[in-house]
Amino acid sequence: MAAAKIKKGDSVVVRSGKDKGRTGTVIQVMPKDGKVVVEGVNVMTRHRKPSQTNPQGGIDRLPAPMAISKVGLADPKDGKATRVRFETKDGKKVRVAVKSGETIDG
Repeated sequence: MAAAKIKKGDSVVVRSGKDKGRTGTVIQVMPKDGKVVVEGVNVMTRHRKPSQTNPQGGIDRLPAPMAISKVGLADPKDGKATRVRFETKDGKKVRVAVKSGETIDG
């Protein structure tokens, strides 16, 4: 993938799976794996035994990576999922929401 259509800090909408319709902010993007980590979405639980570093133990809840194809960028106008295209404005390459035509950055 030459250019990143979804970047860290973007607001995204989950398009499919158990969290369909939920929105969140992108924490991490892994372009080589084709995965993205979204805050508060696809949360996994891990039961930890008490150890020296964590004497209490307990249950950790962490967002797990999910396929980048399962999320769509939230449209700046209505907040629904949209595709992204690239245009040049004032000699700069900018991301544009396909649904509304709004510029996402730049």
